[in-house]
Amino acid sequence: MKMHEVRVQQRGAELERANQLAWRIAEVAADNAPIDPEAAEMAVNRVIDNAAVAAASLLRPPVAAARAQALTHPYRPGSTVFGEPEGRRYSPEWAAWANGVAVRELDFHDTFLAAEYSHPGDNIPALVAVAQHKQVTGADLLRGIVTAYEIQVDLVKAISLHAHKIDHVAHLGPSVAAGLGAMLRLDPETIYQAVGQALHVTTATRQSRKGAISSWKAYAPAWAGKAAIEAVDRAMRGQGAPSPIYEGEDGVIAWLLDGPDAAYTVPLPGAGEPKRAILDTYTKEHSAEYQAQAWIDLARKLRTLYPQVTDPARVESIIIATSHHTHNVIGSGAGDPQKYDPKASRETLDHSIPYIFAVALQDGTWDHVDSYAPERAGRPDTVELWRKITTIEDPEWTRRYHSNDPVEKAFGGRVEIQMVDGTLIEDEIAVADAHPLGARPFARADYVGKFKKLAAPALETAEIERFLGVAERLDLLEPTELPGLTIQAKPGYLDSIQVPEGIF
Repeated sequence: MKMHEVRVQQRGAELERANQLAWRIAEVAADNAPIDPEAAEMAVNRVIDNAAVAAASLLRPPVAAARAQALTHPYRPGSTVFGEPEGRRYSPEWAAWANGVAVRELDFHDTFLAAEYSHPGDNIPALVAVAQHKQVTGADLLRGIVTAYEIQVDLVKAISLHAHKIDHVAHLGPSVAAGLGAMLRLDPETIYQAVGQALHVTTATRQSRKGAISSWKAYAPAWAGKAAIEAVDRAMRGQGAPSPIYEGEDGVIAWLLDGPDAAYTVPLPGAGEPKRAILDTYTKEHSAEYQAQAWIDLARKLRTLYPQVTDPARVESIIIATSHHTHNVIGSGAGDPQKYDPKASRETLDHSIPYIFAVALQDGTWDHVDSYAPERAGRPDTVELWRKITTIEDPEWTRRYHSNDPVEKAFGGRVEIQMVDGTLIEDEIAVADAHPLGARPFARADYVGKFKKLAAPALETAEIERFLGVAERLDLLEPTELPGLTIQAKPGYLDSIQVPEGIF
């Protein structure tokens, strides 16, 4: 890896293109490095994972609304939309929009956390949609996926957006543009302009993940993918972007991030170096914010060892000592009363570690539907236990959260359960069981199992097996086979939800 130093240009000075971050990203995307076999294997896992969580979300109102929008834009050659028959094709940016919302809605696919937060699987819907429309090969699509993951992970390692209340999709727009550039084998100049445009139009505030969290949390990454497709389209037609987009004196860093004196070091692969960043990412076993994954696993363990912790009458208090991020974003440190509100939205509850820990303690499991049901959230004994749970920041867990050492990096913490009878129960967990360093790391069989379980209510068994047969041959697919990277719902399955009409 090469370290690229990023600084805001001085007033009146010219910053050579070769020293601009957007140009360096474009060079990486245009570099025809060999595909690492492990990275290729993981890309297949994530294509399967995306389809799994999309299948489980097909009937949810935000997904149905996005799908309804896409279906008003038929197009040829076009792209497929999750839930619809493979033979029906739609404009690629709208297909990417609908499929992106389906993938993101349940907060149940992959994650990477460092200086910033991300769900790199959000890159895939846009890449698949364009691959189908442009009729590229599976090998080309694979190249685009590993490139998009590389760029997003490298940006997330170096540049914090949330510290300035900018939403994490500001790294997603450029990564999708870079992945599309790699997949379509565009020249560095075109990719450079597309990256700049994509970044410019995908910067927004983090209010979508604060307070009363709405369906826009699922829409924001899909918007970034759609916007990036349109940016690449404009760049291919010769249209340029604001420049330097990152380093300009009125650019993103100077006014939205660390300011005129900012300095970042962004790791990027050198020429000919395989792109392996996808191997640094990790998926979710449970449908909840990633920082909650380990806590669900610890709660399941504690319930088995100490059944008394499920009874609020026997529990005095529960204190979760964890990282700055977990405490301040999904813990009591956020100061959001909605995180303790039984009538809060699903989107808010999956960002409340007090709620998640309480339910996981009592149920010993986690379900993407049942664990968020209004009757589950409103159960009196759960509410009583839930409101006895608070979080605090522990500097050591914050340090481990930000560690660059993968062996040391942690997303958990320590819990202290003070019982009414004076007993103190303590335990800790560093990473989720499904994490590569966890008790049961996810492998291909786990991804396939997750897909079969989540897809069973929505897809016929034959359709489940058909999709897996296509996805597992990703690198060998011919252009005519790429439309098979979709899922068709059971007959009549989608009829149960009615979507209000809009403009389209």
